Amino acid sequence: MQNVNIAGREVFPIGLGTLKMGDKANTFDQEVKAIRTGLDHGAQVIDTAEMYGNGNAENLVGHAIEPYKREDLFLVSKVLPNNASKKQIPISLDNSLKRLKTDYLDLYLLHWTGGVPIEETIEAMEQAKLQGKIKSWGVSNFDVNDLTKLLKLPNGHYCAANQVRYNLGDRGIDYDLAPLMKENSLPLMAYAPVSRGDSDLTDQNVLLDVSQKYNADVYQILLAWSIRNGQTIAIPQSSNAEHVINNVKAANIKLTEEDLAKIDSVYPEPIVSEPLALW
Repeated sequence: MQNVNIAGREVFPIGLGTLKMGDKANTFDQEVKAIRTGLDHGAQVIDTAEMYGNGNAENLVGHAIEPYKREDLFLVSKVLPNNASKKQIPISLDNSLKRLKTDYLDLYLLHWTGGVPIEETIEAMEQAKLQGKIKSWGVSNFDVNDLTKLLKLPNGHYCAANQVRYNLGDRGIDYDLAPLMKENSLPLMAYAPVSRGDSDLTDQNVLLDVSQKYNADVYQILLAWSIRNGQTIAIPQSSNAEHVINNVKAANIKLTEEDLAKIDSVYPEPIVSEPLALW
């Protein structure tokens, strides 16, 4: 298992996603248990957003992390593009902090590109850093053109991460975006790391063969594959405590070059630029 350096901190490479969590009273306790189970088994990164359930996911996370030392966690939230102005970011950020019951975020992301000039968003993010309300900032769903522009702007180099959809079935970023990020030492946060939009990956023979080799399940192999380069934090979402334990244990699987070659033979690297996969 190799920790990932993000914003100057070494963190465990499997985190906890919270999309669609916190919305239902009858599953609230189960979801709290899932988050706490992940933390108890080594996870540090918890990813959420003001958009998720209109704040419900942040409320859930705020409740779930109450028993834990804040400095042991790495909390990530995201601001909506229409709230990413100098006027609105402080408001959105304060609301997120209140829901999360914390004084600061470890990482604050622009959820996707929008109408507010990115220069203004960067300025607001840097101001939030000066105030101690965030440790670092980054972006989400930024493709090559957007990220290239960002990195050339004043203070753009302070961008600490890019969060995009990435899994074995959605690996278009391996053609151009991932190399750009590696060149700039920019870590990837991979959402939907075990899912694919158009088919199920879990019944593929090559993945079943590799999973048997490691006495693991296919989901664990998919996660191990997603974090194979040492610069990626995968953030699978699960409300099932047993599934969360399995997810975290995937960090212990180190796929060999032979394993990766087998997988590439069925799911090859892209040879042309592809649109960024979304949700």
